Amino acid sequence: MYEILIDKLQKMNFDRSNIHYYNFDEVPLAGERYGLTMSALKTAFYDRVHIDDGNLHELNAQNNQVFDQKILQDGGIDLIVMGIGEDAHFCANMPGHTSFEREIFAVPFEEGDEIYQSIKNLTDKEPASPYVTFGPRTVLASKQLLVFADGKKKAEIMKKVLEGPITEEIPASILRTHPNVTFILDEEAAALLEN
Repeated sequence: MYEILIDKLQKMNFDRSNIHYYNFDEVPLAGERYGLTMSALKTAFYDRVHIDDGNLHELNAQNNQVFDQKILQDGGIDLIVMGIGEDAHFCANMPGHTSFEREIFAVPFEEGDEIYQSIKNLTDKEPASPYVTFGPRTVLASKQLLVFADGKKKAEIMKKVLEGPITEEIPASILRTHPNVTFILDEEAAALLEN
């Protein structure tokens, strides 16, 4: 997806100075300036299209309690682009840790927790607690959602997300209540859908 965005942005000639970017979740990394998400975004996208640091708004463990207010002061979010995990998580709204009433929130974890191990599988660096994420209310306040899922491993969960009951045990099921949401699935991820 980033390759397509990078290609389009490099071909388009327009003033990008008023486009602002917000990361929707973050896992701090011990001793590192950026957390897991911002490091990945900078490498895969921001640095490659030369996004000015002044246009990057970093959610982290230090500012998560005031970040919803910052978003409101900035005029809200026009578009959130995100994927859905095999367990139906979006952002870092994990089954068992999500309430549909939440805005941005923090989830403490420690070595030995299932969440810690999941994070450790993504990086060779040491994760630091807590991770922070846009909650469902923050995501649903965005003007538009673009949601991706691909691969046959996502087929069963996408059937639940799109055709099952809306439940906190399937966190991404809430996304279909947004008035301006687009789900983009490949054939494998959509294989079990009836509609």
